Amino acid sequence: MSSGSSADAPTREAVEAMRGPLVLEFGTDWCGHCQAAQPAISEALRTRTDVTHLKIEDGKGRPLGRSFAVKLWPTLVVLQDGQEVARVVRPTGIADLASAFSALD
Repeated sequence: MSSGSSADAPTREAVEAMRGPLVLEFGTDWCGHCQAAQPAISEALRTRTDVTHLKIEDGKGRPLGRSFAVKLWPTLVVLQDGQEVARVVRPTGIADLASAFSALD
């Protein structure tokens, strides 16, 4: 998803069934940390056309975020074939994301 967070998050079971590289970005549109991280996230994903990127609206009562134990926003969970291979919490630059995305290589 390219703009805004989706309130219609997939289930944990659906995420685990997804094949290939996937980045789940948990946060909200109004979160200052989330907004500040967008340039770095966009840059990191720019060359990774093989990666599916889902922005997931998170908050109290959101089961997908709770199942991944998300505590701070943004949290990016990097998965390969439904299994978590890396995680980045509150990235401040491209270097924070590059090491996580290298887990997909």
